[in-house]
Amino acid sequence: MKRAVKIFISGTVQGVFFRAYVREQAEKLDVKGYVRNLPDARVEAWLEGDSEAVGEMVNLCKKGAPHSIVKNVEVQDAKFQDLKEFKILHI
Repeated sequence: MKRAVKIFISGTVQGVFFRAYVREQAEKLDVKGYVRNLPDARVEAWLEGDSEAVGEMVNLCKKGAPHSIVKNVEVQDAKFQDLKEFKILHI
């Protein structure tokens, strides 16, 4: 079963290679979507793919990258869009 979510991660998640960590993990799990920094110091990610893999990605985002400190992860179910790759976006 396919699943898509948009998540917002807050804490110390910018300037600590969090986006690169998310992309690396997404590629390992064959999850598509994007990750980007937001002006309010949060990180936003769109994750879609196999439901189990997306759930694992959400858990990895809650754990965070080695130098990050994740304080909160907000998960919103979204409409699956059948994206073909995972990108780091820049604002």
